[in-house]
Amino acid sequence: MKKIILFATAIMMVSCGFMQNSTSNSSSNQQSVVSSQKTTQTGNAAVSAGQGAGNALQALYTQYKADGKYDYKNMQNVLNTVTLVANCEGLKENYKDKTYLKEFGKGMIASSLGLVTQNNVQTVTNSLVDMVKANETVQNATSKVQEGANSAASYANTAAQYASSISSLLSLFGK
Repeated sequence: MKKIILFATAIMMVSCGFMQNSTSNSSSNQQSVVSSQKTTQTGNAAVSAGQGAGNALQALYTQYKADGKYDYKNMQNVLNTVTLVANCEGLKENYKDKTYLKEFGKGMIASSLGLVTQNNVQTVTNSLVDMVKANETVQNATSKVQEGANSAASYANTAAQYASSISSLLSLFGK
Protein backbone atom coordinates (compact mmCIF):
# COMPACT_ATOMS: atom_id res chain seq x y z
CA MET A 1 0.00 0.00 0.00
CA LYS A 2 2.93 2.33 0.72
CA LYS A 3 4.24 1.74 -2.80
CA ILE A 4 0.84 2.62 -4.31
CA ILE A 5 0.77 5.81 -2.28
CA LEU A 6 4.34 6.56 -3.41
CA PHE A 7 3.29 6.02 -7.01
CA ALA A 8 0.23 8.18 -6.49
CA THR A 9 2.38 10.89 -4.90
CA ALA A 10 4.74 10.86 -7.88
CA ILE A 11 1.83 11.27 -10.27
CA MET A 12 0.40 14.02 -8.06
CA MET A 13 3.73 15.85 -8.26
CA VAL A 14 3.61 15.56 -12.02
CA SER A 15 0.07 16.82 -12.31
CA CYS A 16 0.33 19.59 -9.72
CA GLY A 17 3.86 20.77 -10.24
CA PHE A 18 6.20 20.80 -13.11
CA MET A 19 3.79 19.62 -15.80
CA GLN A 20 1.46 22.60 -15.71
CA ASN A 21 1.70 24.80 -18.73
CA SER A 22 3.01 28.23 -17.89
CA THR A 23 1.21 31.13 -19.41
CA SER A 24 2.43 34.65 -19.63
CA ASN A 25 1.05 37.92 -20.83
CA SER A 26 3.03 38.73 -23.94
CA SER A 27 3.10 42.00 -25.73
CA SER A 28 1.43 42.17 -29.09
CA ASN A 29 4.87 42.17 -30.74
CA GLN A 30 5.67 38.80 -29.19
CA GLN A 31 2.32 37.38 -30.24
CA SER A 32 2.83 38.19 -33.91
CA VAL A 33 5.26 35.37 -34.67
CA VAL A 34 5.88 34.51 -38.31
CA SER A 35 4.02 31.32 -39.20
CA SER A 36 7.09 29.47 -40.44
CA GLN A 37 9.00 30.27 -37.24
CA LYS A 38 6.09 29.02 -35.15
CA THR A 39 5.94 25.80 -37.16
CA THR A 40 9.70 25.30 -36.74
CA GLN A 41 9.50 25.94 -33.00
CA THR A 42 6.54 23.57 -32.67
CA GLY A 43 8.37 20.97 -34.74
CA ASN A 44 11.51 21.27 -32.62
CA ALA A 45 9.46 21.05 -29.42
CA ALA A 46 7.61 18.02 -30.76
CA VAL A 47 10.83 16.24 -31.80
CA SER A 48 12.41 17.00 -28.44
CA ALA A 49 9.33 15.77 -26.55
CA GLY A 50 9.24 12.66 -28.76
CA GLN A 51 12.88 11.96 -27.99
CA GLY A 52 12.26 12.23 -24.25
CA ALA A 53 9.23 9.97 -24.56
CA GLY A 54 11.20 7.47 -26.65
CA ASN A 55 13.99 7.35 -24.06
CA ALA A 56 11.51 6.82 -21.24
CA LEU A 57 9.63 4.15 -23.21
CA GLN A 58 12.88 2.31 -23.91
CA ALA A 59 13.83 2.36 -20.23
CA LEU A 60 10.36 1.22 -19.16
CA TYR A 61 10.34 -1.55 -21.76
CA THR A 62 13.78 -2.82 -20.76
CA GLN A 63 12.60 -3.16 -17.16
CA TYR A 64 9.28 -4.63 -18.31
CA LYS A 65 11.14 -7.35 -20.21
CA ALA A 66 13.34 -8.10 -17.21
CA ASP A 67 10.46 -8.26 -14.74
CA GLY A 68 7.84 -9.77 -17.05
CA LYS A 69 5.42 -7.03 -15.98
CA TYR A 70 5.20 -3.32 -15.32
CA ASP A 71 6.25 -3.06 -11.67
CA TYR A 72 4.79 0.18 -10.35
CA LYS A 73 6.55 -0.49 -7.03
CA ASN A 74 9.95 0.00 -8.69
CA MET A 75 11.02 3.60 -8.10
CA GLN A 76 12.93 3.75 -11.38
CA ASN A 77 9.74 2.77 -13.21
CA VAL A 78 7.89 5.53 -11.38
CA LEU A 79 10.53 8.07 -12.40
CA ASN A 80 10.52 6.83 -16.01
CA THR A 81 6.72 7.04 -16.02
CA VAL A 82 6.87 10.62 -14.74
CA THR A 83 9.40 11.42 -17.49
CA LEU A 84 7.20 9.77 -20.12
CA VAL A 85 4.11 11.69 -19.01
CA ALA A 86 6.03 14.98 -18.84
CA ASN A 87 7.28 14.52 -22.40
CA CYS A 88 3.80 13.62 -23.63
CA GLU A 89 2.13 16.67 -22.12
CA GLY A 90 2.20 18.49 -25.48
CA LEU A 91 0.06 15.73 -26.97
CA LYS A 92 -2.87 16.97 -24.92
CA GLU A 93 -3.14 20.20 -26.91
CA ASN A 94 -1.78 18.87 -30.20
CA TYR A 95 -3.34 15.44 -30.60
CA LYS A 96 -5.17 16.60 -33.74
CA ASP A 97 -2.18 18.43 -35.23
CA LYS A 98 -0.72 16.05 -37.84
CA THR A 99 2.53 18.02 -38.08
CA TYR A 100 3.08 17.88 -34.32
CA LEU A 101 2.30 14.16 -34.21
CA LYS A 102 4.65 13.46 -37.13
CA GLU A 103 7.50 15.37 -35.50
CA PHE A 104 6.79 13.79 -32.11
CA GLY A 105 6.91 10.36 -33.80
CA LYS A 106 10.24 11.21 -35.46
CA GLY A 107 11.69 11.99 -32.05
CA MET A 108 10.41 8.72 -30.57
CA ILE A 109 11.78 6.69 -33.47
CA ALA A 110 15.17 8.39 -33.18
CA SER A 111 15.58 7.82 -29.44
CA SER A 112 13.87 4.52 -28.66
CA LEU A 113 16.65 2.29 -30.01
CA GLY A 114 14.38 0.55 -32.50
CA LEU A 115 11.49 0.01 -30.12
CA VAL A 116 9.32 2.56 -31.91
CA THR A 117 9.46 2.15 -35.69
CA GLN A 118 7.70 3.56 -38.75
CA ASN A 119 5.39 0.54 -38.57
CA ASN A 120 4.19 1.09 -35.00
CA VAL A 121 4.67 4.81 -34.40
CA GLN A 122 0.99 5.61 -35.06
CA THR A 123 -0.20 2.96 -32.59
CA VAL A 124 2.31 4.06 -29.94
CA THR A 125 1.41 7.73 -30.37
CA ASN A 126 -2.31 6.94 -30.09
CA SER A 127 -1.64 4.99 -26.90
CA LEU A 128 0.31 7.92 -25.49
CA VAL A 129 -2.52 10.32 -26.35
CA ASP A 130 -4.91 8.01 -24.47
CA MET A 131 -2.47 7.91 -21.55
CA VAL A 132 -2.23 11.71 -21.41
CA LYS A 133 -6.00 11.92 -21.40
CA ALA A 134 -6.01 9.40 -18.52
CA ASN A 135 -3.57 11.73 -16.76
CA GLU A 136 -6.33 14.34 -16.72
CA THR A 137 -8.37 11.82 -14.74
CA VAL A 138 -5.44 11.51 -12.34
CA GLN A 139 -5.32 15.29 -12.02
CA ASN A 140 -9.03 15.35 -11.22
CA ALA A 141 -8.48 12.60 -8.66
CA THR A 142 -5.66 14.66 -7.14
CA SER A 143 -8.09 17.49 -6.52
CA LYS A 144 -10.47 15.08 -4.83
CA VAL A 145 -7.66 13.74 -2.62
CA GLN A 146 -6.93 17.26 -1.49
CA GLU A 147 -10.63 17.86 -0.75
CA GLY A 148 -11.31 14.87 1.44
CA ALA A 149 -9.57 12.17 3.42
CA ASN A 150 -11.91 9.50 2.01
CA SER A 151 -10.56 10.05 -1.51
CA ALA A 152 -7.22 8.32 -0.86
CA ALA A 153 -8.62 4.91 -1.84
CA SER A 154 -10.05 6.40 -5.03
CA TYR A 155 -6.69 7.96 -5.87
CA ALA A 156 -4.88 4.66 -5.31
CA ASN A 157 -7.39 3.02 -7.65
CA THR A 158 -6.68 5.69 -10.28
CA ALA A 159 -2.94 5.10 -9.87
CA ALA A 160 -3.49 1.37 -10.37
CA GLN A 161 -5.48 2.13 -13.54
CA TYR A 162 -2.63 4.34 -14.70
CA ALA A 163 -0.18 1.50 -14.06
CA SER A 164 -2.44 -0.75 -16.10
CA SER A 165 -2.33 1.75 -18.98
CA ILE A 166 1.48 1.70 -18.90
CA SER A 167 1.46 -2.09 -18.84
CA SER A 168 -0.86 -2.19 -21.86
CA LEU A 169 1.35 0.26 -23.71
CA LEU A 170 4.47 -1.80 -23.01
CA SER A 171 2.74 -5.01 -24.07
CA LEU A 172 2.41 -3.53 -27.58
CA PHE A 173 6.08 -4.35 -28.04
CA GLY A 174 5.88 -7.97 -26.84
CA LYS A 175 8.25 -9.60 -24.39
